[in-house]
Amino acid sequence: MDGALGGFNRLYGIFLRGVRSLDWLGPLALRLYLAPIFILSGMNKIGSIDDVAAWFGNPDWGLGLPAPLLMAWLAILTELVGGVALLLGLGVRLAAIPLMMVMAVAAVTVHWQYGWSALPDQTLVMPWEWRQDLIAEAAARKGRAITLLKEHGNYGWLTEAGSFTVLKNGIEFAATYFVMLLALLFSGAGRFVSLDDWICRHCAKQSPPHR
Repeated sequence: MDGALGGFNRLYGIFLRGVRSLDWLGPLALRLYLAPIFILSGMNKIGSIDDVAAWFGNPDWGLGLPAPLLMAWLAILTELVGGVALLLGLGVRLAAIPLMMVMAVAAVTVHWQYGWSALPDQTLVMPWEWRQDLIAEAAARKGRAITLLKEHGNYGWLTEAGSFTVLKNGIEFAATYFVMLLALLFSGAGRFVSLDDWICRHCAKQSPPHR
């Protein structure tokens, strides 16, 4: 028994050393996943800055935020600059903070009223879903829409690029991006494939040795 346990411990130690040697892949994957999302979101907002500002400021059908044009530009610059920072691995811990704030604001002001799930297609509902009523309503509307499309449209062509669904628009995606950014806040950009790591290595070489 002791021999088997010792053998397992040795194998597990080899496994841990191998994983630690590749620990830079996790932050790199997070950065490469998130960077284009924020960059494209910022670029899309620039193309319709007036509409974004109107939505930010309107209290009836928008968010009712003060200084909507300023808020719109702050959101755009945060997404663009933060996305580029993630892509380059430059100041990732600092960039993660305002991006997390943008995700938190989006979750609370835009998505919270729709509950957790972004899509209502799952059979099993998350136990923390607080708008299960919307899942049932979205499913009913999806069924009705599919019926209409089959009766009056070329349903095969309409669904060639993907199946038809109804967006529930909950906080799921914003919360997921927030958690991913939180991981980067604590891990940093990662070794090797980031400007942060190169700068730290360069500064370490330039620092005088301790006496």
